[in-house]
Formats: sequence, structure tokens, C-alpha cells
Amino acid sequence: MTLFPSILSKTTVTLVGILLVSAAFAGNGGRPTGASTRTLDATESAGIVIMREEEKLARDVYQLLYTQWGQPIFSNIAASEQQHMDAVGTLISRYKLPDPASHTATGVFVDAELQTMFNALMSQGQSSLQAALQVGATIEDLDIKDLNERIAQTDNPDVKLVYSNLLKGSRNHLRAFVSQLATLGVTYVPQYITQAEFDAIVNSPQERGSV
Repeated sequence: MTLFPSILSKTTVTLVGILLVSAAFAGNGGRPTGASTRTLDATESAGIVIMREEEKLARDVYQLLYTQWGQPIFSNIAASEQQHMDAVGTLISRYKLPDPASHTATGVFVDAELQTMFNALMSQGQSSLQAALQVGATIEDLDIKDLNERIAQTDNPDVKLVYSNLLKGSRNHLRAFVSQLATLGVTYVPQYITQAEFDAIVNSPQERGSV
């Protein structure tokens, strides 16, 4: 990860995803229904652990930016990011992985790179409301890139389900931040996904339902 030089429908999407994953884990000795029993490889396991903290980073930044600026977009999306964390937490519990976010305070991260990124994001986001909205767009931009990579790295159905629902939510978040910036006359330029992917996202409507 390189340090960078409507919301209600999003929450519904993520909640549906969590319910689907929970249902998939029910019965059959705790194994996903219809899925063969297997262990995760090192790449899949590491991806789940880092995504848990990456979603925590988003939640923590948005909570603190809401305290700073009082804009509902930050509190609404922070609540959705908590649902993201919970969804990844389901995978951590399912596969008995170490949870880096189980006892860490707001703004504290096990991963040193995420800690550095959090510090930089907060420094930028506290300088102005416009900068805070740009921070939000940047976080979602990066999240989309990382989730696309994680999806490509796994063939596990329940992991793909969680990541796909998080990806849908992140696209909705990006649309929201870009829209808010546009009202200020600011055009966000993507830093992590391609311009073509960015254009396709922001020029399409909010996504609903489950994957």
C-alpha cells in the first residue's frame, strides 16, 4: 500500500452481506454451506487480517473527521465502515485468524504502514472541510483497489462474498464523497484506481442489494 501523495442504501448492502455470510456459516459443523472444507493459504489469511485494519482505519478517520467538521456524511459512512469491520471480523472468527483490531484504540494500528497512513490522513483532513472530503475519496479509492486485488487472490466463496459486498459499499462511498466535493467545485482525481474505472463508478447510480 502506497501512502498517497445515498449512504443508507450502502448500509443495507453491507448488512445483507453480513447476514448472507452468517447464514453460510450456520450448520454443517460451522463450514460454509455447499463449500468444500479447506484452509486458507498465507496470502488469503494475510489479506483478511490487513483488510480488518484497513476498514478500521476508514472508520476511525471518518469518526474523527465528523467530530472535527460535524458533517453527516462522515458519521453515516463511519457507521457503514463499522459494518465493514464486522463483516471481515466474521471471516477472522470463522478461520481463527489473529484480530489486529480487537483491542486497539481509535487511531491505533498494529500495521506500521497503516499507522503512518492514518497519521497523514488525519493531518490532511483536519486542515479544511474540502481536504477532509478529499481524504474520504482517497480512502475509498484505495479501498476499491485493495478489494479488487483481494478478490483476485482468493477462490474461497465466503471470502469473495464478503469482499464483493465491501467493494460495492466502497463504490457507493466514493460516489458520495465525489458528489460532496463537486458541490464545492472540486474535481477528485483518482490516485489508485484507473481513470476509466473511476469514471464508470461515479457515472453510475448507487448500488443496492446483495452480490
